[in-house]
Amino acid sequence: MKGFFDTLKNIWAIEELRNKILFTLAMLLVYRFGSYIPLPGIDLSEIDHNVLSARGSGQETGILGLLNAFTGGGFSRASILALGIMPYISASIVIQLMGLALPYLQKLQKEGESGRKKVTQITRYLTIAICLVQAPAYLTSVTNYFLPYSDPAISAAYVINPASFWFWFPSTILLVTGTMFAMWLGEKITDKGIGNGISLLIMIGIMADLPNAFFSEITTQPGIFVLFEVVGFLLCILACVVLVMAVRQVPVQYVGRAQGGSSNFMKTFTNTVRQYIPLKVNAAGVMPIIFAQAIMFLPGVLAGLIYEEGKVPGFFQSLGDPFSLWYSVIFGILVVLFTFFYTAVTIPVNQMAEDLRRNGGIIPRVKPGKDTANFLDDILSKITLPGAIFLALLAILPAIVYKLGVGAGFSYFFGGTSLLILVGVTLDTMQQINTYLLNHHYDGMMQTDRVSKKMA
Repeated sequence: MKGFFDTLKNIWAIEELRNKILFTLAMLLVYRFGSYIPLPGIDLSEIDHNVLSARGSGQETGILGLLNAFTGGGFSRASILALGIMPYISASIVIQLMGLALPYLQKLQKEGESGRKKVTQITRYLTIAICLVQAPAYLTSVTNYFLPYSDPAISAAYVINPASFWFWFPSTILLVTGTMFAMWLGEKITDKGIGNGISLLIMIGIMADLPNAFFSEITTQPGIFVLFEVVGFLLCILACVVLVMAVRQVPVQYVGRAQGGSSNFMKTFTNTVRQYIPLKVNAAGVMPIIFAQAIMFLPGVLAGLIYEEGKVPGFFQSLGDPFSLWYSVIFGILVVLFTFFYTAVTIPVNQMAEDLRRNGGIIPRVKPGKDTANFLDDILSKITLPGAIFLALLAILPAIVYKLGVGAGFSYFFGGTSLLILVGVTLDTMQQINTYLLNHHYDGMMQTDRVSKKMA
């Protein structure tokens, strides 16, 4: 505990790091404040009441529940930040996948900083296009979900004149602007704050529901059961840390030209540098879970279009319940398949092998070129399988703990997308903070060494 407080003291003592952390907290506070500002004509108190009722009965599930978690509740509150940062995330994924097929994007990705700026600009334009599609769709869902048109008196309590142009046009502009503002906040945090700004915005949105879910467990569950829940939650965090941090280090040797005037032993020692290629056990991150959740949302929608209300088969109804057996089985299989797919398209083993060959790097006992690519692909396949199974277990763990008696709200934090994002973003931010502390430590040592030399 003393070391923890010493670390906090060191963080606060470094002015640059302190200012970055304070700036990050200020931007996150602005984002949270914006998630409570309703769209024009929306009665926020009425919508909050109904959303909380739906959340308590476990009706807020599937991809809509995921979107609401990512926006910190802004999606369900019909706020100006209801779309949050998700359109930008969607645009980034589309650009990343298109980069595998379009030569123009591949060329930009290889042009360094200038190419990266162009790709970022294209991503922003695509974000606006996605927002222009999602904003009207969201407003339609708001007016259909929250407005029982059969009772005009109740409808007027939610949205003032929902069919009017003066509701749709300003609301669409505000939703698009809200997403661009959230994107700007994320970029500013990345540039002037600490950590990845986009990831931090998602994390703070997820964390917003954690206190309410935990206090709900305290008030509804026996004390000893809550204690077991806390212990289980900590074990889940440990499992996520292991999954995020686990890597397979592939040794690589870089052999340079020998310098004259030194012994053969020193030539070998000084000109052969051994490094490692860190292949992650879970290189796909949380993307397989997000893709799988999006796919699981489709059967319920299609069944609603094909069958009449009240006549939907039980199998399709179970696919709309994230705590059901069939949902968990199919969801877990999809997570495994998407893990292999996303790892295959994002880890270019052929390019890695070619880069090694050009830079004079070799893997011991493996020939450069095609053999190196096959070797890396074989290792990646072997470590991806246990990683995919582990990720699938974490994905369906909320359903398992729910069946064991944990509340619906708190069970979402036992694994799944929420916990993986919380752990991953926290570890990344802590690594950046540790880098600042380490650099400051070395700077202090260098200054002390200079003073000692002057005194000598």
